[in-house]
Amino acid sequence: MLCGLVALSALSAGRARSEEAATTPAGTATAAATEEEVGEEAPVLVAGRACPNDMVEVDGTFCPFLEQRCVRWTGPKKRRCAEFAKSGPCQTASTRKRFCIDRYEYPNKFGATPVVMKTWYAAKATCEGLGKRLCTESEWTLACEGNERLPYPYGLVRDSEACNIDHEHIPVDEKALRNPNKRDAEVARLWQGETSGAREACVSPFGVRDMTGNVDEWVVRESGKPHHSALKGGYWGYVRAMCRPVTQGHEETFYYYQVGFRCCSEVAGAASPTSTPPAQSKN
Repeated sequence: MLCGLVALSALSAGRARSEEAATTPAGTATAAATEEEVGEEAPVLVAGRACPNDMVEVDGTFCPFLEQRCVRWTGPKKRRCAEFAKSGPCQTASTRKRFCIDRYEYPNKFGATPVVMKTWYAAKATCEGLGKRLCTESEWTLACEGNERLPYPYGLVRDSEACNIDHEHIPVDEKALRNPNKRDAEVARLWQGETSGAREACVSPFGVRDMTGNVDEWVVRESGKPHHSALKGGYWGYVRAMCRPVTQGHEETFYYYQVGFRCCSEVAGAASPTSTPPAQSKN
């Protein structure tokens, strides 16, 4: 029997409760950066390129289920892996995927502060307003791990210098976070994120930046179970911050101080994937 064997799939269970946000405030808000501050620009598709100039083309093979073996843990509780062995072979049929993904977390600009405090619905609408869409869970995973199926976008060894991870937790004032008059100040107090592209080594094999750590990212969960919404990548805290794990416990109306997103789109001439996410309740 292999010690430290971790089975990871696109449909894997969410992070432990201690790694998830503790509550689910109602409503929507934008705090760490606002769209008025960062601006909105339509992507430009250059002749001869498959993707707009603000996106990265991903062309690879996605494995729905594989095993990754941890050979060294960060501590006795074995919650985060310090070093993995090379990933084993895919245990199911692989699927080729080709798509475009934002190079950075939204607003997808080098040096910009990622936008947080957005619900899944708001993130989806923002991407669609730019002629893009939210990434699916499997697309996000492939863009992060590459064709080598790395556990971390930068390799097999966890590195808090490569990406913005492993900061100490700051206790949250939930009442302030729910209060529109105090929300921005509370997010600023909790904020340990960095501007997009701040860490040169935090890049995936495909050239996508800041995929693990910094801020969590909304994706579309293809199974739709338990929700159409899911979070990928972890954030700046002491969480797994890997390519494969997914947080699946938050509904589409959830938002929090470390939750952001990035967008995807089809390559030039390709059709969009078929999906029927739920409409937002008007109640």
